[in-house]
Amino acid sequence: MCYMLSPRALSIVWGDTPQYWRWISLPDSRFSEVAELVNVYWLEIRSKIQRNLLSRKTTYAAYLIFKVNGNGRSFSFQPQETSVTATGHTNSRMVSLAPDRDSARRNSLMFRSFLSWRGVLTLPVVEHEFDRDDYFDSKNDEIGFPSLRRDGWMEIELGEFYNEGENNDENGEVEMSFMEVKGRHCKRGLIVQGIEIRPKY
Repeated sequence: MCYMLSPRALSIVWGDTPQYWRWISLPDSRFSEVAELVNVYWLEIRSKIQRNLLSRKTTYAAYLIFKVNGNGRSFSFQPQETSVTATGHTNSRMVSLAPDRDSARRNSLMFRSFLSWRGVLTLPVVEHEFDRDDYFDSKNDEIGFPSLRRDGWMEIELGEFYNEGENNDENGEVEMSFMEVKGRHCKRGLIVQGIEIRPKY
């Protein structure tokens, strides 16, 4: 059993403030409105779903369904943090909405070089000195990257959980989050269609 939560069903910080987010219509969206990020420093999206809506004894994964427009390079500068919590257990990940590791690494190094030049960041920016602080190094397999869906949208896994669905457990909730609040830069260009919850295997 698969569920798709619309962007209006999500809790988006400043989502109703036109200065930060706007609501638009896209012909390839299954919902009448999608949320487009205009400009924020603090990006936080949360959602919940009742466990009794899902199939029992099934491993699920939650996915952010999105697009990035021409202003979306800012998502390459800093990894985003995701989590899925069910029955007291939290599955956390670090992800990037950059199309691939190489572009994320390149843009991250360029951004940190700019911050260093502005005097905001005092970390070394020479690449071989920077590996210890480089999230997007090729040796780091912990960063998740998006994949292209058949409907033309992108998806990034937020995390997974096992829905036991027995006793009182079936009346609980699954909580999901997607955040980037540590980077000291504006984020823009993200278009959110929703969060999909579907069996992982």
